[in-house]
Amino acid sequence: MIKAAIGAGLALALSAAGLARATDISGVGATSPAPLYARWAELYRPAGGGAFNYMAIGSRNGLKQIKAGTVDFGASDMPLTPQELDAAGLAQFPTAVGGVVPVINLLGLNPGELKLTGPLLAEIYLGRITHWDDPKLVAVNPHVALPHAPIQLVHRADGSGATLAFTRYLSLKSPDWKARVGAGLDVTWPKGAAGKGNEGVAALVRNTPGAIGYLEYAFARESHLSAAQLPSSGGGFVTPDARSFARAAATADFLRAPAFGVSLIDPPGPSWPITSATYILVRRSQTSAETGAAVLKFFDWAYRNGDPAAVQLDYVPVSGAVKTEVRRRWAAEVTGPDGKPVYVAK
Repeated sequence: MIKAAIGAGLALALSAAGLARATDISGVGATSPAPLYARWAELYRPAGGGAFNYMAIGSRNGLKQIKAGTVDFGASDMPLTPQELDAAGLAQFPTAVGGVVPVINLLGLNPGELKLTGPLLAEIYLGRITHWDDPKLVAVNPHVALPHAPIQLVHRADGSGATLAFTRYLSLKSPDWKARVGAGLDVTWPKGAAGKGNEGVAALVRNTPGAIGYLEYAFARESHLSAAQLPSSGGGFVTPDARSFARAAATADFLRAPAFGVSLIDPPGPSWPITSATYILVRRSQTSAETGAAVLKFFDWAYRNGDPAAVQLDYVPVSGAVKTEVRRRWAAEVTGPDGKPVYVAK
């Protein structure tokens, strides 16, 4: 499913049962939610209309193209501030929460066996820890037979929300990383090989002995790559899974956050420390009321019917209260050429 949703993109024809006339919608952006959007589109076919076209080409490109008005919606794991949204004439809303995980290709390593920390990850990606049997790694993994093998670094080539979450975590845990590299959708990596999208990183790690990279969890699971444990802010090491992502999501106060923009990096309690919400962006002033309505109708359907699919793919749905507030803001903020709301949820 994941391979069908990335690379060249997702293009799923939907039936015309839900609208009087078929309306195509297209969007681009984050690769992290692509498996979820693909599944939602498949399930929506009997009730939808037109074609749902989504190209997973990274959060930076999603933001760029929706600002330029070349697509009907953009997708990004980096929420914009209210000031940025106002300047671009955009509205945004969250669709789900997921986790970014370090993945390793190391012979003899059992899934989930390796433990890492934020400072150790920073030293690895700064090129200071160069072999898997470095004493600092052995100290955290005394019962793991770590080989004297070089560490091969892999990172994203494109501007991505996964990179933003990962580098925010490194910046939080390592003052040196923060000063030398910092955080962003893309950064100047000190060293390492670059893969395009989650799939590109997964392929490089899978095909490179001794490699380490970072992936959205659904891609790590699909690629059968071993994910490392990380310490939570509540103490103790945590395994990345739906439960630890849900514990992180439970700390998010979307309703109080400006424009729903929240940070879930190192949240309180026994939560996965690199957790992130993913967002959809639409233009507030729609040139076509019909197209704007089709976009919001699809995501409204996903809000009402898509939670089981999200859970199955190890994403965390947003709460009912958040969905209600999002629908209210759609009606208040997203209008057509006549100034009226393009879509009012029923």
